[in-house]
Amino acid sequence: MNYIGEHLLPGQIGHFLAILSLVASLIASYAYFIANKTIDLTARQSWIKFARIVFAVETVSIFTIFGLIVYIVSNHYHEYFFAWNHSSRTLAPKYLLSCIWEDQSGSFLLWSIWHCVLGWALIWRNKEWEAGTLFVINVGQVCISTMLLGIYFFGAKIGNSPFILWRNHMPDLPIFSNPEYLQLPRVAEGNDLNTLLQNYWMVIHPPILFLGFASTIVPFAFAFAGLMNKRHDWVKPVIPWASFSAAVLGLGIMMGAAWAYESLSFGGYWAWDPVENASLVPWLTLVAGLHVNMVYKNSGFSLRTTYFFYFITFTLILYSTFLTRSGVLADTSVHAFTVDDKNLQAIYFQLIGFILVFLIPALFLFFKNYKTIPSIQKEEQTYSREFWMFIGALVLFLAGIVIIAKTSTPVFNKIFGTKIAPSEDPEFAHNQIQVFVAMVIGLLTAVTQYLKYKDTPKDQFGKKILIPTLIALVISLCISFFGGVQYDKKGPVFLVAIHVAIFTAVYAIVANFAYIVSALKGKLKSAGASVAHIGFGMVLLGILISSAKKTVLSWNTTGVSVLQKNEKGAQGDPAENLTLFKSVATDMGKYMVTYVKDTIDPMDHKRYFEIDFKAKDKSDSFKLYPDVMKQNKGMEGFSANPSAKHYWSKDVFAYITSFQENNAADTTTFRNKIIKTGDSIFYSNGLMILDKVEVNPEAQKSKLTEGEVSLFLNITVFSKEGRKYQANPGVAIKGQTIRLINDTIRAQSLVLQFNKVIDQVGGRLELGVKESGAITDLITLKVYEFPLINMLWLGVVVMTVGFGMSIRQRLLMKSNLKSV
Repeated sequence: MNYIGEHLLPGQIGHFLAILSLVASLIASYAYFIANKTIDLTARQSWIKFARIVFAVETVSIFTIFGLIVYIVSNHYHEYFFAWNHSSRTLAPKYLLSCIWEDQSGSFLLWSIWHCVLGWALIWRNKEWEAGTLFVINVGQVCISTMLLGIYFFGAKIGNSPFILWRNHMPDLPIFSNPEYLQLPRVAEGNDLNTLLQNYWMVIHPPILFLGFASTIVPFAFAFAGLMNKRHDWVKPVIPWASFSAAVLGLGIMMGAAWAYESLSFGGYWAWDPVENASLVPWLTLVAGLHVNMVYKNSGFSLRTTYFFYFITFTLILYSTFLTRSGVLADTSVHAFTVDDKNLQAIYFQLIGFILVFLIPALFLFFKNYKTIPSIQKEEQTYSREFWMFIGALVLFLAGIVIIAKTSTPVFNKIFGTKIAPSEDPEFAHNQIQVFVAMVIGLLTAVTQYLKYKDTPKDQFGKKILIPTLIALVISLCISFFGGVQYDKKGPVFLVAIHVAIFTAVYAIVANFAYIVSALKGKLKSAGASVAHIGFGMVLLGILISSAKKTVLSWNTTGVSVLQKNEKGAQGDPAENLTLFKSVATDMGKYMVTYVKDTIDPMDHKRYFEIDFKAKDKSDSFKLYPDVMKQNKGMEGFSANPSAKHYWSKDVFAYITSFQENNAADTTTFRNKIIKTGDSIFYSNGLMILDKVEVNPEAQKSKLTEGEVSLFLNITVFSKEGRKYQANPGVAIKGQTIRLINDTIRAQSLVLQFNKVIDQVGGRLELGVKESGAITDLITLKVYEFPLINMLWLGVVVMTVGFGMSIRQRLLMKSNLKSV
């Protein structure tokens, strides 16, 4: 059958380039391996030159594949399953790149691109280690290239091609019996991008995170090349690379936290989600490896540990890839990729193979050369910097072990057939352990730089650390006594631990700042490590205070709730969700809050709700615009995106937990009641009392036209929840014309109408009462206050800058040595 309108050439070129990149990476791996073994310099350079040419072919192939995918998606060539499944014609152009990250093959391609970039950077900066390190990187490229193939090998599918035609991917669909299937509305429109990914953070966060993932192969490659060549001088040139990897991976992780804070409605930035954990643990071991690397460089201790940490870091990156992409976490994480059943087994074993390709050779070389790796048998002095840096690295490693063990519960269940249930409170399950890790690491971050390598005179150390210690103690005590940190939900022991951790976080900031001033004499060129430590202390302090003092502002004061008590979704406890009726100012603690209006943005198809906040003491007012977007990809309901008002000392953070729009026709009628002054009338949710009747009241003049006289009823409405409302239905009379002026109490779905006077002498009146849901637009809103959360975000920036300063210092030192 000849299908009309298909564009086959881009896919054919893409398929060819995917195979070419695999072949090129295999050849480059072989060439660099031979070059690394070759002793003769002429032959070695010949092999390296050949390997570079092949690596260039591989690089061009990978970048061209990326360009073809962008071309296919941006032109809406929905004959390709990739383009149809991850984009739509109505998708905002700014989210185009997010379509690529959403797919497994697209994110693997991003990883491969960064490997190419890092490979050329290594060729430029570290030619001495080019053969060994590029061999490892190209082996990684071989593994990733197989993920882009989408071909069957002896009945097993290898990878998923981004260039597969939809009709080949799902050949049994009836639509493909139509040669003009591309004109069908469902096909032409596209399946759209997952609503959770339609956020600007998801355009920039994945590239940074995957650069962090990809960069961890560089320390691994240096260590592997060192063991292959029985050389251990790689520990100096690897330091800038390890620092770069730690900076970018940490930044990528925290960008993910920022995305969660702004896009997910669990009320925070970190939920100990399994995928969050799987990316955090390699960062912990990488930072541990960087510190023991510095220990070896300056004291000769811990080289074996350095090898171990760099090997285990990249292995954990591969393991996190397995957790994320194998489908094993599909039911426990919002971040994990889902895998269809027919591809599950293939991708599962392919990812395991990816891990083993690197882990087995690394362990083999490590244990084979273990005894020849230099090691000082003498124990470190307890007052030496290297001793406490090693302790800190060990604590980071043990923290990572605890996190990954808890995260791997689904894997254990799958392998051993167990049914270990996850904790009912996963956040506290981690926090009760990691708060003590924060205490130890904060303390070590504060004091270790005041120690010298080899040994430090005790009195000298005491004099230097005394003033920073006292300052930190005073500041932390002020926070503890006057900062309102009273998180007692988990008992007094945990509360004490939080306060101790606050002290160590403040200590890390103060002590490192003092070190820059006193020990480094303010020389910022040499202060990269101290600046990074200050940033780390700020991150700890921001996490501790913003989490411990997180306050719910939206306690339901109306007594009206559309949420059920047993509902425990994103909204949590229904009592923590305030019901707002449109245009009705509602009491919310120190604010009066009004749901003003809602609008749908035609560009991003989100419904934005304008919420007006006014402080009762008139000291502040602002508007928030949380939004909801209809779920897609077979999911029901709406996805809520929060909005926040940022202050230097806090954030006010709000999101919609439900909304009710009544645009149906009002079919209810008025029930007429006879009433006189002082009488009560009951309605379904309370009662109303006629207080008095007023002729031409001054307060109602704005409702009248010229020449009209009026009669208004002054009615007080009491709801079952104890709320009180005023209503003033009336009539306006001009000549023989009578105009009814109804009054509406939206919060009670109540309309009152003054029909007529029944008995003027007896004061009996006819009042029409209508209860109609068609008049009520309402939302339920959840609002948090996060004190000092901007300390966390600023700390991330400062820590990243510190890493950058350290990298610059190392590169300058290397350049100065070359020029001598």
